[in-house]
Amino acid sequence: MSTRKDLPTNHETELSSYENDLLRFQAEQELALGLEQAKRTQWFDPVPRQFFMKDKATTTILFGGLTMAHDFLVEGVLKGLGYKVQHMDCPDNESLRFGKEFGNRGQCNPTYFTVGNLIKYLHHLRDVEGKSKEEIVSSYLFITSGSCGPCRFGTYVTEYRKALRDAGFDGFRVLLFQQQDGLKQATGGESALKLDTSFFVGFLKAVLLGDILNAVAYRIRPYEVETGSTDAAMARCKQILYDALKHRKWLIPALIKCRKELESIQVDRTLVKPKVSIIGEFWAMTTEGDGNYQLQRFLEQEGAEVEVQSMTAWILYLIWEGRYDTRKRMKLRGEDSGRYGLEGKNAGSRLRMLFLADRAIRVMFQTYAKTIGLADYHLPDMDEIAEVSHEHYNNHLRGGEGHMEVGKLILNVAKKKVNMTLSVKPFGCMPSSGVSDGVQSLITEKYPDAIFLPIETTGDGAINVYSRVQMMLFKAKQAAQKEFDEALSKKDLTLEQLRNVRSSKCTHPLRASRHVVACTAANVVYGMSGFFNRYSLRRNKAEVKGV
Repeated sequence: MSTRKDLPTNHETELSSYENDLLRFQAEQELALGLEQAKRTQWFDPVPRQFFMKDKATTTILFGGLTMAHDFLVEGVLKGLGYKVQHMDCPDNESLRFGKEFGNRGQCNPTYFTVGNLIKYLHHLRDVEGKSKEEIVSSYLFITSGSCGPCRFGTYVTEYRKALRDAGFDGFRVLLFQQQDGLKQATGGESALKLDTSFFVGFLKAVLLGDILNAVAYRIRPYEVETGSTDAAMARCKQILYDALKHRKWLIPALIKCRKELESIQVDRTLVKPKVSIIGEFWAMTTEGDGNYQLQRFLEQEGAEVEVQSMTAWILYLIWEGRYDTRKRMKLRGEDSGRYGLEGKNAGSRLRMLFLADRAIRVMFQTYAKTIGLADYHLPDMDEIAEVSHEHYNNHLRGGEGHMEVGKLILNVAKKKVNMTLSVKPFGCMPSSGVSDGVQSLITEKYPDAIFLPIETTGDGAINVYSRVQMMLFKAKQAAQKEFDEALSKKDLTLEQLRNVRSSKCTHPLRASRHVVACTAANVVYGMSGFFNRYSLRRNKAEVKGV
């Protein structure tokens, strides 16, 4: 018989026998499936940065993915810094076809469109312009931005390389810079791509100017008297600013020239149009092509005024993230190897730097905006957005636009900013889908006046999307008409009086009335009440003199 001392030994022997049997069975199965551990190597994706100073004069940098105004102005900035550069056209459904043909399955919609857009352009260089594969690989490269967190945007660069290899352009260079890294980009000393202060200041100027041009265009175009006059003036303005950025000139004179171009547009702001805000996933709400069914232009054709989101707001959000996280980490005892976190870091200095960055961007934006004539335009208050949304969506969550989409919808309703909010999310975007289909349903219950429509883009099914938008837009038109009628009633005015007596607030393209409600025509009525009082007084005096 075994003693008590022998029992553990026998038990351990039995367990060891079972483990050996399991390991032997595992090895047999791996051998049968071709998964031998001895031959397995960890996959590694290299990040080539082969863009040296000696190649700068012969290499063309390709980029794209923002709005058409932004891409055009960024090209001017990069050419001013001495680079050969070409922005690509807005992705279309042909780009989507290329993306699905050569990309992985199950990617999100922006990946298919942007990756496919690059492959489509390279096919054009090879099949239309007659360039060889070797010439394309050696003379062109693509630069894109990266990210972190749950969004697959962080793996775009890997997807680019995989699709390029399968499309026959193996070795084509795709360079990456991270959104959060700022000046701390990993560019080597021999690299011709210098992501330094000049690069980021120039890029920032292009972003601010692109946002301002877009804001002006979407504000004026719905009320233009002559169809196409706004687009024609905007084309001239973009060229003026492009030349100024390319030659690194002072921007104020260029903005003054742009203002004169815009002042030539004739408008009629007595037209009652609902204001529609497009929010959602960053790429889907920003692109102006087939990636979001060209919703901006479709809404305008259906009689709406569109409010688009700015890239400047995204930059301010990144700054807000830095400030928010720094404050939280300052209070974490024992974290970051310090008593209260951030050991070796001056948290106060970092907070001041981020605060000054926020102020500087806002001052630059308003200076440019007022010079060109964009009046009464306010950048979002990031602290306010975070405050109104945190009860419904934790500020720590950073997928997609984080809490911003929730906060924007709440403020759109609470402050009567727009008549309708349209949230655009690409197929496969999990963070944005979770917000639009989940959290926002709660917000619409708490704010029953909200006219909210989430749209998922896949590249096809445009007719179904347009039908849904039209049905919801009908409600927005009713809401805008109600605001207009109430404004006329409160100010004791008639539509005939409004149209017979035109002031500069109705006909000047760059004048903006004080915000009271969402509908622009209603705000014009509220803003013209004093004008009508003076007009009536002059008219009565004239009648008395006539008598």
